[in-house]
Amino acid sequence: MKPSLQPGVATAAHVAIDRERTIDFMGEKARVYATPMLVRDIEVACRELLLAHLDAGEDSVGTRVELDHTGATLMGMKVELQVRIAEVQGRSVTFEVSGSDGIDAICTCRHQRFVVDVAKTEQRLAAKALKAGLA
Repeated sequence: MKPSLQPGVATAAHVAIDRERTIDFMGEKARVYATPMLVRDIEVACRELLLAHLDAGEDSVGTRVELDHTGATLMGMKVELQVRIAEVQGRSVTFEVSGSDGIDAICTCRHQRFVVDVAKTEQRLAAKALKAGLA
C-alpha cells in the first residue's frame, strides 16, 4: 500500500442506468435501479479508487456493505457516486459513499474492503479448491 492511501482521499464515479441495472418484476413502467446493482457499482467505484493507492500485486476484496437505498432512479438516468476513504486500519479500508441521480439523493453507504496480496490469495484459493474437490 502506498503512503497516499489516507482518509479523505475521494473521487466521483458516474453510472448510466441501463436496462441491465434495473429491476423487472414490477413491469416496464417501474424499471428502476436495482439495489444489488447499486451495491456492485459502489464496490467497483471503491475498488477503483483504492487501486490507485496500492502497490503492484495488491488488490482488494469487499468485506462489508451497509447501504440505505433511499431513492428510485429511472432507467436512462445517470447516477453520481461520491466516494471517500473514511478510515484506514492496517489492510482494512472503510469508505463512505453517497449517491444522487441529479434529482434525488438515492443512497448512503459505508463499505469496507480488505487489501490482499493477489499471489497469496490465489494460493489460498487453490488449496481450498483442492479440499473441495474442485481442482
